[in-house]
Amino acid sequence: MEAGRHRRWLFSLCLMVASCAIGDVARAQTTDGGDLSFELVDPKVLRVCADPRNLPFSNEKGEGIENKLAELFAEKLGKKLDYVYFPQATGFVRMTLGAHRCDVIMGFPQGDDLVQGTNPYYRTTYALVAKAGGGLEEVDTLEDSRLKGKHIGIIAGTPPATNMAIAGLMSDAKPYPLMIDTRYDNSAQAMIDDLTAGKIDAGVLWGPMAGYYAKKAGSLHVTPLVKETTGPKLVYRIGMGVRAADQNWKRQLNKLIQENQGEINKILLDFGVPLLDENDRPLGAETAKKAP
Repeated sequence: MEAGRHRRWLFSLCLMVASCAIGDVARAQTTDGGDLSFELVDPKVLRVCADPRNLPFSNEKGEGIENKLAELFAEKLGKKLDYVYFPQATGFVRMTLGAHRCDVIMGFPQGDDLVQGTNPYYRTTYALVAKAGGGLEEVDTLEDSRLKGKHIGIIAGTPPATNMAIAGLMSDAKPYPLMIDTRYDNSAQAMIDDLTAGKIDAGVLWGPMAGYYAKKAGSLHVTPLVKETTGPKLVYRIGMGVRAADQNWKRQLNKLIQENQGEINKILLDFGVPLLDENDRPLGAETAKKAP
């Protein structure tokens, strides 16, 4: 009897709390009616976890890909936009999303168990960057014999380093550090500077970085590496990252991705990101409404 009364009391308390929550006008609702008041730091604000100095993805001036995507989503949600900045190195997820200081990481690879991923909003790949007119524009795989003996830049510890090792390219490669403090160092920019100065013959970079820096330099050619037959596959799906418990929030973001894929793709293409469809074919402006 006592246990039964306790359960009824607990149920009544839950109903009362739920009723109060429903009546709170300050709370945000998802587009399908789910309540976000217990999931978000502030339901009236799109609070983004970001790196303060990590172009082409984000910076404190709002100039990056993920800044522009956050602006788009804030507009669609009718929310204010705010950021919690932290260098994207060891501890980034724990100190931002995990600490409930912000509610979404705008770009996160599918399958990484540090966060719960949304549906992907783009597919891209590592790419080979070379000087236009330098004789390597037609190279579309790291297995190509024309790369033998070339000085190729590579971010140490990234997947294509394995492909390069299998192809016998590492003895002449120039490695750049993976784990850096982005407030002070930029391995991608250092690689591009070396390439334009003729210190290396080509570089292998993550697609968004390759496209962005090549577009800035104006004299570089970017080739997506989608034809590798040995080593790890270099194509990845990118979504957004939320906390494991934030199911309503994830559903809302998935709906926004689906409804705004064309605008998302346009932002990515404007930054030079080499977008791919599910068959690894490039997506351009004419196919910008397609999902990854």
